[in-house]
Amino acid sequence: MSTITVTGATGTQGGATARALLNAGHGVRALTRHPDSPAADALRALGAEVRHADFDDRASLDAALTGTDSLFAVTTPFGADVTGEVRQGKALIGAAAAAGIGHIVLTSVAHADRDTGIPHYGSKHLVEQHLRAAGVPWTVIAPAAFMDNYAGGWILDGLREGTFAWPMPADRPLALISAADIGAFAALVLQRRDEFTGRRIDIASDERTPRQIAEILATAIGRPITHQEVPLAHVRTRSADLAAMFDYFTTVGLDVDVACLRRDHPDVGWHSFADWAAGQDWPALLSPAPARR
Repeated sequence: MSTITVTGATGTQGGATARALLNAGHGVRALTRHPDSPAADALRALGAEVRHADFDDRASLDAALTGTDSLFAVTTPFGADVTGEVRQGKALIGAAAAAGIGHIVLTSVAHADRDTGIPHYGSKHLVEQHLRAAGVPWTVIAPAAFMDNYAGGWILDGLREGTFAWPMPADRPLALISAADIGAFAALVLQRRDEFTGRRIDIASDERTPRQIAEILATAIGRPITHQEVPLAHVRTRSADLAAMFDYFTTVGLDVDVACLRRDHPDVGWHSFADWAAGQDWPALLSPAPARR
């Protein structure tokens, strides 16, 4: 089995991909800025080789990429900005090309190759364009909205009060995917290079309206949950980028051929939103945070 390098390995998508590859028997070199973190320790326990790497430190990238065959690449504007994401994405791709990596699988976002007007979709599209021009065999997978976001942050705050607060109308469908499915599909692509090289694929495993999402969450949690539409103006006070995204979700939407993906790649084990929701530990997630002393 080949050794595959996974960036962002202690994050959501990288972690899911690393676990899927390890389960398939591949050697995994997991790159992270935090090699001493609990998430890094968990990957070591599964058999991964954990290395420090920083996208803004070319020497660390060169050292981490040497001697591996393929790369799973993830970039993010969060924690930096969209300009930083493009800079870091170009640095990673340049280092991979210099190291002779035989196949780069970049995770982007569904519709990033369209004129969405969403800043962090635009930055991902620029990284995609750089990848296409790098002269390295490539594949772009582009996930829809993450199911896993419904188990954290301000969503959980609302669920504790019986409300699914979401900045979309109750009846507007949204394409969804779990992190586990992203990882499983990425692992599939990395293992079947010849089939997927040179392709860009939007991926999702379900499509639900906010009203349906609230109903599914209510069933999984075991208490009434009601959808509440958050005004875009409120989102805009927090993030113009996210407001633009939710406006796009509402006015255009993410059209992903879920049925085709399920038919053509059944071995991914796609999760419906109900599957995902039923698999969460809601009592632990919804328990109040301990008071600070």
